[in-house]
Amino acid sequence: MIKATLQQLRLFEAVARLGSFTRAAEAIHLTQPAISIQVKRLEETLGAPLFEQMGKKIYLTAAGKELYATCRRVFDSLGTFEGKLDELRGEVAGPLNLAAVTTAKYFLPHYLGAFLRRYPKVLPQLKVSNRARITERMEANEDDIYILATLPERIDIEVHPFLKDELVVFAHPKHPLANKKNIPPELLLGERIISREAGSGIRMTFERLLAERGVTLEPYMELGSGEAIKQAVMSGIGIATLSTFSLKLELETGRLVVLDVEGMPIRRNWYAVHRRGKHLTPSALKFIEFLQTADISVLSEHL
Repeated sequence: MIKATLQQLRLFEAVARLGSFTRAAEAIHLTQPAISIQVKRLEETLGAPLFEQMGKKIYLTAAGKELYATCRRVFDSLGTFEGKLDELRGEVAGPLNLAAVTTAKYFLPHYLGAFLRRYPKVLPQLKVSNRARITERMEANEDDIYILATLPERIDIEVHPFLKDELVVFAHPKHPLANKKNIPPELLLGERIISREAGSGIRMTFERLLAERGVTLEPYMELGSGEAIKQAVMSGIGIATLSTFSLKLELETGRLVVLDVEGMPIRRNWYAVHRRGKHLTPSALKFIEFLQTADISVLSEHL
């Protein structure tokens, strides 16, 4: 029987998942030498190397890949067990691991805050990143629930819609198109379009609208965040498309205006997604239920 400690396995799993001893040390709040020593002892216990270094990068060996897969199953089962204990005690408590695309930061914390007021013993962790990174995390089964509006092209997921959203084209109030009506999407191509990076959910949705009109999006500028895009549009550089959730303050204060573009706004759903067959903890199950049943009007003052 392998005599590895649970702590050694947790440290190894963090290094393997993050691909770096340094990043693992930052995430776990331990020193890099401390993690290196424990991983080295684990290798000695197993009698096999778990990592190999090529240049400045480390890679899992065959044994490392097998152990990493085992660790993921073990920690997933432990999380489920902790949740079951809480369920037996009649409590909704324990860990809740969430990952969400960037735009969700404008509304998800308010859902989460209301949920925690109801279930204060839940211990949430929220990761926010772009759609590509969230899809990678889903592929690696790193979290309980993923919050996104553009679903990945895969069939091994369960999808729970919970919120409706609108995408709009917006501009500076003094933009020449600001007072125009029924603007054909084709006319936008004569403007400087500021866009998210290729592969972002908002960009993909807007590209589909243009494609229906036989038009291909050619961004004047690509920026990595909605905040950067808003600043660029407010400075008069060009026009852009974002969710109304992310534009609420700027529209209310008149710093930005919505353009009346044919086919817009684009209405879409937000989804809570998890891998099919995932053993969700009671906290995760209850959070999905909360997302789908919460009265949005109660949260509207925050949105």
